Amino acid sequence: MKTSIAIQIEPNMPNDQEAVRVVDAVIDYIRSTGLHYYVGPCETAIEGDDLHQLLDILEHCVYVAAQAGSAKVSGYVKLVYKEEGSVLTIDEKVTKHHQ
Repeated sequence: MKTSIAIQIEPNMPNDQEAVRVVDAVIDYIRSTGLHYYVGPCETAIEGDDLHQLLDILEHCVYVAAQAGSAKVSGYVKLVYKEEGSVLTIDEKVTKHHQ
């Protein structure tokens, strides 16, 4: 993998249940991309080889949250890109902590 991105979407909703509903819609979209991803308690990590594809996914996550009813969407992103070689994969980072 050449690129890893961690996305945290924070919808502006009146209560936690509505916020979770919007975040679930975003995660459903991420799942539909077919890329390898990992849902954590505060963010979702996605990995792939195409930087532009992951940036497009980030943009679409914001639109999904808005379409799900969030009038204002805050997003926080961490990005790792390596043109030659590969970055650490999600599995390399977390598997040892979930055994």
